[in-house]
Amino acid sequence: MDPKNKLNVENQKKRALKNLEAQRTFLKEKGASAEEIKKNVIIRKLNAEVRKADYRLACIADQEKKTQNLAQAKAEKLAAAKAPKEKRKKEVKEEAPVKKGEKGKGEKKAQSAGKKEK
Repeated sequence: MDPKNKLNVENQKKRALKNLEAQRTFLKEKGASAEEIKKNVIIRKLNAEVRKADYRLACIADQEKKTQNLAQAKAEKLAAAKAPKEKRKKEVKEEAPVKKGEKGKGEKKAQSAGKKEK
C-alpha cells in the first residue's frame, strides 16, 4: 500500500478516537452509567472504526515489511549472480575446454601420422 493511504488511515483513526472521547464525555455529562456508555450505538460504531483502522495499519506494516524483504532478497540475488559470472569469464579465457569427441591439434596430427605408418 502506498504511504498516502497510510496517512489517511492514521487520520481516520485519530478522528474516530477524538469523536469517541467527545461522545463519552457527552454521555457522562448526561448522567449515563458505564454499562449504558458501553452499549451506546455511537460508541460501539466509533470503537469499530478504531479497530478497523488498527487492522488496516497492521496490514500496511506487513506489506511494507514484505516489500522490504523482497527488495533485500533481490539485491542479494543480484550480488550473488554477479560474482560467479566474473569468475567464469576468467576461467573460460584461461583455458578452453575440450569436448568429449574432439581432440587437440597436436593429437590429430600424431594419430594421422600413426595411421600412415601402418
